[in-house]
Amino acid sequence: MNIFIEKIKDPVEKQEAEFVEAKGTGHPDSICDSVCEECGKALAAYYKKKFGTTLHYNIDKALLVAGAARPKFCGGKITSPIRLTIAGRATDKVSGKLLPVRQIIKKTAQRYLSQFKLARFEIIVDIKSGAANLTQITGKNKAVANDTSFGASHYPFSKTEQLVLDVCSHINSTQFRKKFPAAGPDIKVMGVRMKDKIELTVAIAFVGRHVKDMNDYIVIKDYITSHLIEKFGVSVDIDTLDDISGDENSIYLTVSGLSAEMGDDGQVGRGNRYNGLITPSRPMSIEAVAGKNSRHPGRSYQIAAYEIAKELVQKHNAGSAEVKLVTNIGAALDSPKAVSVKIDGKVSRQTVVKVTARKIQEAINS
Repeated sequence: MNIFIEKIKDPVEKQEAEFVEAKGTGHPDSICDSVCEECGKALAAYYKKKFGTTLHYNIDKALLVAGAARPKFCGGKITSPIRLTIAGRATDKVSGKLLPVRQIIKKTAQRYLSQFKLARFEIIVDIKSGAANLTQITGKNKAVANDTSFGASHYPFSKTEQLVLDVCSHINSTQFRKKFPAAGPDIKVMGVRMKDKIELTVAIAFVGRHVKDMNDYIVIKDYITSHLIEKFGVSVDIDTLDDISGDENSIYLTVSGLSAEMGDDGQVGRGNRYNGLITPSRPMSIEAVAGKNSRHPGRSYQIAAYEIAKELVQKHNAGSAEVKLVTNIGAALDSPKAVSVKIDGKVSRQTVVKVTARKIQEAINS
């Protein structure tokens, strides 16, 4: 295994500016990611139960096209459903017998989307059989990469990263929703650190049925802003496009709590990385983990990269770690072409090699 170990020369905490983003469960991109992930898991479980092994699949493509709605104070109406197309490849025939792949995917998607009770979805499943050379990979005893790809991650989170993750998780929590029922599940948190100052810009889709009028909207929005400032101790701006001198159409008001009901489309891979964040100040991959089988390095190597970095910090006293792994299609997954490990601190090469090998294997078998 080619492992290259270097020292982190430019820690993000010492950089003068840092940007961090996190998208909530109702964001269009998060919906696409989560639906594909759930469908992939359901398909893997079916294959394992039916055949004792996981057959080839990659349910890792989805496109959400926004519907149409007329949001109003105290209510509103959905006039056209959100259209979600799920695409990918999956083994749908064994020994000439068709498998219920499309039915499993559609039912799984419907079950996941049912949490967005005020929204309407039209689900389109466009799944084809995989290419023969890729399908055959799963029949091999040794785990073989079914794509040329890489994974990247880091640990621990910077102060800004942890703050953005905590704020996003808090707003998406059941506790927060009970306290502020007007706040919908479609949220996005952007954190910007400029030297020592951190500012948060938060987008929250408000639910019309829980807002009486413009004055009520202003009061609720100010209440949420004050709550977040008090809890997290930083500057917070919410829905900065709002024009409170207008009507329902000039503020972030929705019928369902989702921007996807009318204003925003979504796609797999544009959401949070495996660690729950989008971190342009760090090494990261644009590959989506969601819906991929474990023999895709775009999945297994991203998981492994995070877990390797985490263990090196938590158990082996590395102050921080950045990890990248890459391989070629057809190569053994447990032997990456190259592994780049950057560490702030001292960890022996032997330890890095042992942790890397074990975490790769765990990710492949997950």
